[in-house]
This record gives sequence, structure tokens and C-alpha cells, in this order.
Amino acid sequence: GSGGFRKRKHDNFPHGQRREEKENVNPSSALMTSFKSFQLELDTRHDKYERLVKLSRDITIESKRTIFLLHRFTSAPNGEEILNESEVKLDAVRRKIKQVAQELIGEDMYQFHRAISPGLQEYVEAVSFQYFIKTRSLISVEEINKQLIFTAEDREETTNTTSNSNDKQPHTWSLKVTPVDYLLGVADLTGELMRLCISSVGNGDIDTPFELSQFLRQIYDGFTFIGNTGPYEVSKKLYTLKQSLAKVENACYTLKVRGSEIPKHMLADVFSTKTELIDQEEGL
Repeated sequence: GSGGFRKRKHDNFPHGQRREEKENVNPSSALMTSFKSFQLELDTRHDKYERLVKLSRDITIESKRTIFLLHRFTSAPNGEEILNESEVKLDAVRRKIKQVAQELIGEDMYQFHRAISPGLQEYVEAVSFQYFIKTRSLISVEEINKQLIFTAEDREETTNTTSNSNDKQPHTWSLKVTPVDYLLGVADLTGELMRLCISSVGNGDIDTPFELSQFLRQIYDGFTFIGNTGPYEVSKKLYTLKQSLAKVENACYTLKVRGSEIPKHMLADVFSTKTELIDQEEGL
């Protein structure tokens, strides 16, 4: 009738006829061979993507642990031990990044960039945080990439004495942090510096907040030069960067105006109260 369902085109053919057509397909034909190769290529790419996601997750976790360790620098009796331990942890992170570089041999890194970007951003944050504690300056992306050039460990050097000269050549792998990952990692660094300011005030360190204020102001000025011309992710983090700068400047204001009348052990409480008021005013 007029209100009935319309039959699909393949419904006009009996099921038996369609089954016979499937059985008559030649699996060794050129068309089937091409589709099998496409299937193998897509499965291989998907498996590699999943491995990179797992490696990126491990890099993120170890980098966060390094950042948590570095926050103990201001309160630890021996800061050199904290820095040495953080270097050991960062070496372990670089070994994970070496596995990422090995996975990307012969591949276009930007096809897998979404899988490894979170881990690289967290690594940039951890390395730049450690570099700031050591030098009170910002590490460059070129310096970070120099640390991500790896060579194969020749463990069979004494046994393979009769190997060919081509086998003796050391293998090298490298992975370059993209400018976007570097900027996003530096933007996240500002939040850690704000927390470093809080812990410094709590420990009675009055000089560090003023150093952090000038440093964060320079970073903020650099990001404002990028403005809306940069990637969308960078412009999103500009607001958070501004909030971190405002909290550090508020701490410097409190120390400058009321630092002499407030005991050192109470400065952290006053600073925490003022940061909560800023968050409420901004609707955070």
C-alpha cells in the first residue's frame, strides 16, 4: 500500500544469491589484496597510536611526581639532594621519551601528535620548573630538544668483535618538542611558580616572591605578544596565567605593605585568605 515501507534495492535479490556472490569472490584478486593491505596498515597504525598514548600517560605521571618532589625544595634542609633526585626522575622520563622516538621512526610525528602532546607538555613543565629553581631563568626549547637526542647503548661491544662496520655505527633517535607544546608547558609552569610563592611565604622567604613576580610578569608580557595569533590552546591558558600573576603580585603587595607588622609564621595564612578572595571575585 501507499503507507508501507519501501523495499531496499538489495531486498529484491534472494539471500541465497547474495551468499553465492560472496563465495565466488576471489580472495587472491588484486582488489581483495589491496583491501587486506589497507586493513593491515590501519591496524598497525592504530596499535602504534595506543602504545604512544600509554607512553604519554607514563611520561605525564612521572613528570608530575618530579614536580611534586621539586616543591619540597624550599622546605628541605638540603636542596641539592632534592635536585639530584629530580634529575634521576627526569632521566627515567627521558627513557620513556626515547621509546616514543623509537616508535616514530619513519613516521610523520604530527599524525601521532595528539597521542604524545599531553606527556610532552608535562615534561616541559617539569624540566622548566627544575631549571628555574637552579638558575632563576626560563629554559629554551632548543635546550630541551638537546636533551632529547638519544643513542643506543652498545652492550655487546666486547662480544661482537667480528661484526660488520655498519653494525658498529651507533643508532640515534631524537624527538623535538613542538613550539606549541613548549608554550603550553611554560603556561602550566606559571601555576607551579605561584605555588612555589605560597610555600616560600610560609617558610619565611621574603625575597623569592618578588623574584617570581618579575619572572611571571615577563612571561605574561611574552604571551600577550602572541595574543590571538597563536594556537587556540595557548590563548585559553592566558587567563589562568594572568590569575597566577595576580596572586603572586598580591603576595608581594602584602609583604611590602604589611610584612613588617605581620609575623612570618602568619604570612602564609594572610596570603591564602587574600587568594581565596581573588578567586571569589573572579567567580572561580
